[in-house]
Amino acid sequence: MNRDKALEELFLANKPHFDDSDAFMASLSKRLDAVEYIKQYQEATIRRYKTAMVAAFLAGLIVGGGAIAYLLLSPTTVPVFNFNTHNVFVLEWLCGNSRLITVSAISLLMTFGAISLFNNIQEISTMRSMMGQQKSANQ
Repeated sequence: MNRDKALEELFLANKPHFDDSDAFMASLSKRLDAVEYIKQYQEATIRRYKTAMVAAFLAGLIVGGGAIAYLLLSPTTVPVFNFNTHNVFVLEWLCGNSRLITVSAISLLMTFGAISLFNNIQEISTMRSMMGQQKSANQ
């Protein structure tokens, strides 16, 4: 509360002097151009993020789907990974269930990627709404 009061006093104490010179208009125009440049840069960055996000999602979907299809279509008698042991129960169990473990891991990674995609979409929409609010405030 004290900070707001201090800012209010600071703004009330500031009495800018405006004269009708061309220098003031040139300076104002230069500042407005800089603000417009920053807005265009932010919009271009958001477009790049969106494009990269869609490309990564599609690549992950294709690679993950291909990996799952490969695992499901390959012979079930050949394990995906093998430790070349016959005495340790845990390693034998891992080799015997290597297909299921691998498919589950790929599915979990694809799910994590989809959740990350939706989170990024939400962040981008928040950034866009903030930019829209700034545009309406400036006009």
